[in-house]
Amino acid sequence: MSDCPRCHQSINSQAVTCPHCGLVLKAYGHPGIPLHRATGAEPLCNSCTYHADDTCDFPQRPHARDCTLYQDISEPIVEYNLNRNIFSRQGIKFWVRRNMTWLVLLGLVIFSLLISL
Repeated sequence: MSDCPRCHQSINSQAVTCPHCGLVLKAYGHPGIPLHRATGAEPLCNSCTYHADDTCDFPQRPHARDCTLYQDISEPIVEYNLNRNIFSRQGIKFWVRRNMTWLVLLGLVIFSLLISL
């Protein structure tokens, strides 16, 4: 459970809008897209990483009061390790599952060539 930033009532963390005051809590009506809001008079852009490194392409920049991509410049950026070993057992299983259609087609072509010989 979380609190509504406007009316401070307790609400479900997956709620798209506040049932008490109607404030939109999630972007585009999707519970998985958080909507960050400025709390004071200062816009979000002044404390955003994307504004600081000039990679933001949000139309309301530099005066945005709410944003879906906001990343606080004072918080460390979490880097995910995407370098997985594809030759591990799990990597091979994932690759086979992902390319099952091509493997079946390749098997049919090889089977057809063996029959034709």
